[in-house]
Amino acid sequence: MKDDQALRVHERLAARPELRPVAFGEGRRFALWDLASLAEGALGECLDPDSLTVASEKRWRVRLGTAGREGTRYDEFRRRYWVCPPDSRRGPVGTVAVDTWPMGAGALRVTSLYVHPVARRKGIASAVLDAVYADCRAEGLHGFRLDTYWTWQKTVRYYLARGLWVTSWKHALGLARLSYLPRYEVREDADELTFLVAVAEGTTVPLLVTGHTDGRLRLRETEQYRSLTEERHALRMYARSTLALHLAVRGRPLVRGEEEWDRAHWSSDIGEPEGLAYKIGVFEQVAREDGWRVESPCPPAPVTPPKDPGAGAGSADGPGPRPTAAARP
Repeated sequence: MKDDQALRVHERLAARPELRPVAFGEGRRFALWDLASLAEGALGECLDPDSLTVASEKRWRVRLGTAGREGTRYDEFRRRYWVCPPDSRRGPVGTVAVDTWPMGAGALRVTSLYVHPVARRKGIASAVLDAVYADCRAEGLHGFRLDTYWTWQKTVRYYLARGLWVTSWKHALGLARLSYLPRYEVREDADELTFLVAVAEGTTVPLLVTGHTDGRLRLRETEQYRSLTEERHALRMYARSTLALHLAVRGRPLVRGEEEWDRAHWSSDIGEPEGLAYKIGVFEQVAREDGWRVESPCPPAPVTPPKDPGAGAGSADGPGPRPTAAARP
């Protein structure tokens, strides 16, 4: 399945000097770069993907729990690229893949975003994301979405620093850059965090203000936020979820009280901060069971476990299947 708009986006991407489509016969090498990304994110181990042998690849796949799942069943729905900056003398320095069919409201899914450790801190991943966004907008799409894992804290913080919005936490952390969501800012002042959005050039307005007392979250909606009257207004929903993740990575409380915590499972796909607190517990439990490294900045909820956690949509699913391609800049 291919969409005409998506195909035109790929024509633009393939014409960029810093991106080179993966050629026939390079699939295994690309998969090894994905494996290196997964090893770093899951275990904190930096690998040189081009130095992996068949034997070492097998050992890493067994350790990561991906043995027997090396197939490329999703590659027919995406196109893969090597990241090759013009000034690079070592060949590819990274990878990225983009779907060939829009998801959601006119956005393309990005996977396999990875930059080799020797080439980081040069803005390469940011430039790739900017290129994907620009080419999506040029063809009438809203932008891109991507997934990453809560336990990959450096990656999560990178995407938040890039200003990506949190649009899901059903199976993993879903983030996006979309034209209908404005630029936002999170302002930290003493014990308060304020979530602001741009309404004009150089002008922002606050939507949500948070603090904490005795280990519990305080959340205040501003007049501007309350003016978003549609219950499922995208800005209304994603402002809460994005602020919740900013709170979580700072180790701030996500739970307001017993009543809100009892309803946490109703936000196990997206929504209230208690829903994110609930899913973080699920994400971390599954990661530990898989032998992944878990270094959580998020404090445990200061209340009893939520009632009937299987009743909410998506809550019985756990975090769901892991995306086949990693997302580590």
